[in-house]
Amino acid sequence: MIRERATPDGARRDTVLARSKWHWTSRRAALTVAEVSVEILGPREIERMRRAGAAAAETLAFVGERLRAGVSTAEVDGWVREHTARLGGRPSQLGYEGFPAAVCTSRNDVVCHGIPRRDEILCPGDIVNVDVTTEVGGFHGDTSATFLIGDASPEARTVVRVARECLHAGIGAVRDGARLGDIGAAIQALAAREGCSVVRDFGGHGIGRKMHMEPHVSHVGQAGTGLRLRAGMVLTIEPMINLGAAGVRVLPDGWTVVTIDGALSAQFEHTILVTRDGCEILTEMAT
Repeated sequence: MIRERATPDGARRDTVLARSKWHWTSRRAALTVAEVSVEILGPREIERMRRAGAAAAETLAFVGERLRAGVSTAEVDGWVREHTARLGGRPSQLGYEGFPAAVCTSRNDVVCHGIPRRDEILCPGDIVNVDVTTEVGGFHGDTSATFLIGDASPEARTVVRVARECLHAGIGAVRDGARLGDIGAAIQALAAREGCSVVRDFGGHGIGRKMHMEPHVSHVGQAGTGLRLRAGMVLTIEPMINLGAAGVRVLPDGWTVVTIDGALSAQFEHTILVTRDGCEILTEMAT
């Protein structure tokens, strides 16, 4: 069931009765059967989302060009803060539910939500995901990429390649009238063909006036099921791909998520606008 209701600036909200399970952070806030309200953005809001997405993408590219062996993840956090401010934005992650940094830096077996540290130094052969979210003008853009540090192993190159390809497989399923399950099914099928697993405990999300909004975007699923996508919806697709098992655990800091078996994990993310003839990648510069 879908109901539309107006908002003061002319945007719409589609209210959908849906079954959802949300894993936005390591707190794992869960939603079972509930009325899910998904915002449909109008032209003015979409333009603001483009600005926020471009800012996040530009900061990620700025950081990616500077990554090398010997850099600490705390330096990455500093670069994100400085570059975001230079663009007139604010790091959305800083202080979110108590998160202590401006960026997530997830290295090797860290799946997501890695906290930058002065004593964590990038080494030759590492892989590291840098996850940037930027607020500009009251809207948020969210993007990430996994970078190879120096001469990485064939296994590291494989998981990074598969994660990138899974992102684009998921994006390829997005269009007006498609289902959320189509995204997860495309990602899951590609990962399985490559002998990799897809993390199920965390997923993408709606984004706009808040960093995390409805709906939850699972990276596994069954085609033809789930919420129907509508033009004007904005969401993130951010598959976390493991070389080993799909299972994860959260470290005692309450944030850092690692693979259950110590295997490498990689992730790529874009913020996506659903359009009538497909979709628009609002963070295109990122990868």
